Amino acid sequence: MRIAYIHDAVYPFIKGGAEKRMYELSRRLARRGHEVHVFGMRWWGEDPETEVDGVHLHGVCRAVPLYSKGRRSIRAATMFAKSILPFLVKERFDVIDCYQAPYLHAFPAKFGSVLKGAPLAVTWHEVWRGYWREYLGTLGIVGRAMERTILLGLADRVIAVSEQTRDDLISLGVNAEKISIVPNGIDFDEISKVTPSPEKLDVVYLGRLIKPKNVDILLRAVALLKREFPELRVGIIGDGPERENLEKLARELNLTENAKFFGFVEDFRDVIALMKSSKVFVIPSTQEGGASIVTLEANACGLPVVAADHPLGIDKRLILEGKTGFFVKLSPESVAEKIRLILGDEGLRTRMGADAVK
Repeated sequence: MRIAYIHDAVYPFIKGGAEKRMYELSRRLARRGHEVHVFGMRWWGEDPETEVDGVHLHGVCRAVPLYSKGRRSIRAATMFAKSILPFLVKERFDVIDCYQAPYLHAFPAKFGSVLKGAPLAVTWHEVWRGYWREYLGTLGIVGRAMERTILLGLADRVIAVSEQTRDDLISLGVNAEKISIVPNGIDFDEISKVTPSPEKLDVVYLGRLIKPKNVDILLRAVALLKREFPELRVGIIGDGPERENLEKLARELNLTENAKFFGFVEDFRDVIALMKSSKVFVIPSTQEGGASIVTLEANACGLPVVAADHPLGIDKRLILEGKTGFFVKLSPESVAEKIRLILGDEGLRTRMGADAVK
């Protein structure tokens, strides 16, 4: 089969969960003999095309920042959407898989799919519902209408990344028979071969530094715990538009000796080594859409997980409450309480870590 994936951010140049998912799926499909093409922004330099692990990458436009003032850039989304169609009509594909964000590109993708007779699948990570207004203010009504149009009108098939996402899609009006679940996965064998970093941590976070990830809540929780654990160390792995604000907050909370910002870590093995050097993984995100690759990676590293209990947070099925981690109210006090419990009981921490690996 000739398969086309469409997403503005392309792994390994941009390392988020959605990008990692597309990369893992596309390279495995290529190994099975399929011809896989990824259409995104040109993150790799001036060449319009390149190849990574047997997958053909097409840069439909120059790369520009994906975020503006902590939110997805409408300018970037518009530029990407305008650039897609000429590339899709030049060749014929058996299927086109359009990833959810940043939404606008689904419209030219549908036009291209109809023109060339290829079915359009849309991979959906999260249903925002009322979050649209919080994210875009009064323009949120446009985002919500666009979400429904893509799901109910444009997509021939909707791929949900988790059971929670499927349930949310059905509640939005998507026919259950139109939905297929293709969950996220990880390379457990690769992770198991990595040894811990000499950098000793107690708590670790991995992900983009954007507002919905709520890393500020984690820092405030660490500030509360510092009274009991003065040597407590938290590692923040990842980068994003909120980094400067978070570093400033860490200074204000007197955490300069307790919080280390590693930024973007290039080598995946170095990321896993840092995670394995920690004792607890915290994911206070309220924008995960159920599926969470980093939670699976934390499990594989033997880390108990503390996660935000939120409708747009990680799928409740990813944590066995009290066995592999805890869901908590999104507050510094609640996050601190569970971190304290795990750090203060080595036996519990060991049992939870062993259950997480299973």
